[in-house]
Amino acid sequence: MSTRGGEADNTGPSIAHVPRPLHQPQGLRTKTVRPMERYRIRMRLLDAVDEDRRDVEVLLTALQQAVAEVQGLGGMVHLPGGGMSGILYLVADSGLPESMTRPWLIIPARGTAPPSRAARNDTTTWQRDLAPPDPVPGRDPAALWPSRLPAGIGHLAVPIPSGGRRRGALSVLFAPGAEPGAAERAFLNEVAAWMSGRLKSSGILNPSPTLLRALENGPEPREAAPLWDVEGMPSITYTWDLLTGELTSDRPVVEVLTGIDPEVMSGGIEAWAALIHPDDLPGAVTGFDTGIQMRGGFQNEYRIRRQDGTYLWIEARARTITDEEGTPVKVIGTLRDSSETHAAAESVGRALRHMSDGFVSLDTDWRIGFLNQAAERLFGDAADVAGALLWDIPAVRAVPGLEQRCRATAAEGRPAGFDVPGPDGTSWYHLRLVPMPEGLTLYITDTTERHLREVERAAAERAAAERAALVQRITRELAEAVTAQDVMAAVADGVMTPLGSTGLIMLGVVGDRLTVVGSRGFSERFTRLLDGQWTVRDTTSPVGDALRTRTPLCISSPEEFLKRYPGTETLIQEGGKQAWAFLPLAVSGRGIGAAVIGFGRPRVLDDDERTLLTALSGLIAQALERAELYDEATTRARTLQRSLLPQALPKLPEVTAAARYQSAKQGADVGGDWYDVIPLSAARVALVIGDVMGHGMAEAATMGRLRTAVRTLSELELPPDEILGHLNDIVGELGTDAFVTCLYGIYDPVTRCLSYASAGQPPPAVAHPDGTVTFLSMTPDPPLGVAAPPFETLETLLPADSLLALYSDGLVESKDRDVTTGMSRLAELLSQSVNAMPTSPADASDLDPLCATITSALLPAHSALIDDAALLLARTHPLAAENVAEWPLPEDPVAAGQARELVRAQLTDWDLADEDLIMTTELLVSELVGNVIRHACGPIRLRMLRSRALICEVSDASLTTPHIRHTSATDEGGRGLQLISALCQRWGTRHTRTGKSIWTEQPLPTASV
Repeated sequence: MSTRGGEADNTGPSIAHVPRPLHQPQGLRTKTVRPMERYRIRMRLLDAVDEDRRDVEVLLTALQQAVAEVQGLGGMVHLPGGGMSGILYLVADSGLPESMTRPWLIIPARGTAPPSRAARNDTTTWQRDLAPPDPVPGRDPAALWPSRLPAGIGHLAVPIPSGGRRRGALSVLFAPGAEPGAAERAFLNEVAAWMSGRLKSSGILNPSPTLLRALENGPEPREAAPLWDVEGMPSITYTWDLLTGELTSDRPVVEVLTGIDPEVMSGGIEAWAALIHPDDLPGAVTGFDTGIQMRGGFQNEYRIRRQDGTYLWIEARARTITDEEGTPVKVIGTLRDSSETHAAAESVGRALRHMSDGFVSLDTDWRIGFLNQAAERLFGDAADVAGALLWDIPAVRAVPGLEQRCRATAAEGRPAGFDVPGPDGTSWYHLRLVPMPEGLTLYITDTTERHLREVERAAAERAAAERAALVQRITRELAEAVTAQDVMAAVADGVMTPLGSTGLIMLGVVGDRLTVVGSRGFSERFTRLLDGQWTVRDTTSPVGDALRTRTPLCISSPEEFLKRYPGTETLIQEGGKQAWAFLPLAVSGRGIGAAVIGFGRPRVLDDDERTLLTALSGLIAQALERAELYDEATTRARTLQRSLLPQALPKLPEVTAAARYQSAKQGADVGGDWYDVIPLSAARVALVIGDVMGHGMAEAATMGRLRTAVRTLSELELPPDEILGHLNDIVGELGTDAFVTCLYGIYDPVTRCLSYASAGQPPPAVAHPDGTVTFLSMTPDPPLGVAAPPFETLETLLPADSLLALYSDGLVESKDRDVTTGMSRLAELLSQSVNAMPTSPADASDLDPLCATITSALLPAHSALIDDAALLLARTHPLAAENVAEWPLPEDPVAAGQARELVRAQLTDWDLADEDLIMTTELLVSELVGNVIRHACGPIRLRMLRSRALICEVSDASLTTPHIRHTSATDEGGRGLQLISALCQRWGTRHTRTGKSIWTEQPLPTASV
């Protein structure tokens, strides 16, 4: 029995292979039945399904009832299985052509299609317009999607529950414009629950034959085949008239089914049934009767007899056609030769028979159905054990607990494997059980040699583990050593006792001589004798040879020592040892010393001990070298830190600034805190402070990248929230472990407004001229890297000559003080200091001492710092009203002339009567206004600012950004921006809430500045 419940159009099932049903369908008359009553009748019909029906039959019956009751176009059932996790398989479908079901054969369990969402979320899912499911590796459903599918087909999916987890989904497709109501949805959920109850003891279903064929054909869509061609194989389309019994086909039967009686169709359905193999006839009859009674489609595979007496396997598909009253009147279907599929199955069987591992097929009662030659050597001849219970086999009974383990594995419903001893007590086997819908398969692999190797390896691993533990302990102690004496103590404590040593001397290279760094177990007289005795390149000493070969040199007795190095009697006598190991200490190809281990009695070190000494020599050398490397790394880190932070803050009339940075601790670790003061257009100033979480060169490099990015983004005149949004993208690209806090603010001296946005930074402190200190109110966004834009931009008005303090959390937080306490202390220090400062200083000379005072009061001793600390102080100076001039201009060409007149008059009022300056400014303003008249729209405003430079701005309501372009000699326009760029110091465009402003900056005459 197949899981396909029917086909549509000329891809529909076919079968001309069963006798007529017992009751020939006639015109049926029905009375009107209420929906709820029909639902109950349908459920009672399902409850009447025999308990011994196979799962596929249960699914098909329920699916057909569900589709018929809710008047759907067709339906599908998806369940997990097939050995792939996270996948739902199409195990049953009804009323749908194969061209529609093919994209749904395998779908991801975590996809967005209704069956996936229903199974995953335990909820009914409705989709108004049918769409392809999500792709799975190697298969793209969109490529298989039918090209002429009507639009608007609805898709409803309900979950199929089982024991607290979702095992699949029931789907029904609806005609365009039809949407199921609450009653239909409740009915489908009831059918799904019924399916679940009937499948609880069945395990996981295999994929349908349609799915297996599709996977064999591959994921790529095939070229369109003729209507009579099913899956690339020729087929016959036939029609059986249920009223007359006539059987017809679209072509001679012998063209597709070779060797079949060519006149069989003329004999009607009885003649066709007579050709079916006797063993296959009952199943064919049952499937045919079920298809007619259910008014649906069906599929089967059976054998038919050729004229020469042999049999041919065929695949038959069919669907039932009814009249207007629902009475079956006709069966239409297709037939195709499937002998090649069965030949392939026989080939697989031969391969299993001769495979080297044992293979046993078991049914659901644990009876042996098949075993190959390798399994016969353990279980006995196949003829003797076929059909026998697995537990009755002597070889199985001889293994204690094997039956319990096999049954437990089968109950879990998942493939599992374990090792068991052989019945002879000396051999070992690995058993792998794979549950199947019809039982289990058992794979048996002889692992005796592997177990013997594992026993030997275990002994070697124990010895290696002891050595590794020793190396690990010494490594840990050497990592904590700071001085050479610490290294000496760590080696002596970790090596002498395990090796049975009685003495240790550490030698270091000074110039060309080896001097004693430390010793244990040797007399002071001997250490004085050895100090400076040997040179690095001395070929007549054991230390020189060890340093030259870079391998430990072991001498097992005094006699061997004298034989290899004559003239060393005094050293041997004064040292008092009977065996020695000389370890070279070298780093990066450079000898830095040696370690001499002495033994109180003659001994020969084995290979494992020599390997251990080789490893130790490298560890000791690295520990001795660490101090020098540490100093070098510290110097490089400090240089990098200084180069990444501003060398000097800009001196601006709008903002007076000073800053301090303190890294967390001495050494090679540098931090990621940074600050910056960036001049912007219109005399505005950007104030920035940030903190890259962590310490080290990588964090410092990240800080440098972000500071550069901030300055670059500032040149684009972006508001604070957009600046943080771009920085968030940059940090996100660095990886999931990168977190950065940042506060970006813009101070406008014309409006005295500070606009700012924060990502995880503490709020800035504002010290007013009267000495009161407040913290800007804000709810900071999460740090960059985990924040979700957009960020919030806040604005506040700052009194003239306010003192703004931007700081990182390391300034106010420590292991002995929380953030709130630290902020209170910062406010107190600002309040105490602000009154003692001169009013509106022209430089930062007073702010530098204040930075030093605050950092020294808030930060502990340098070695006790747990986080970097940065502080940026900025005193704001508003631009006086007499230095700001602004006028509206008409949207008319005469505006350029008016602008020139206004510019000349204003410059004269400001005592900027230099004719070159006036003419240049008139020309700049005239070009800007002319561009607006020609290319933009009003209202138009002209503003002039006298600050660190002469600033002219022309504003309009257009959002178009002007760009300099290259012009040819014959172009009449396009040179205005080139002229502006040549005449001013710098220029740019700034977008505003009402449009944009094009600005220029010109240097002021020296006397005016």
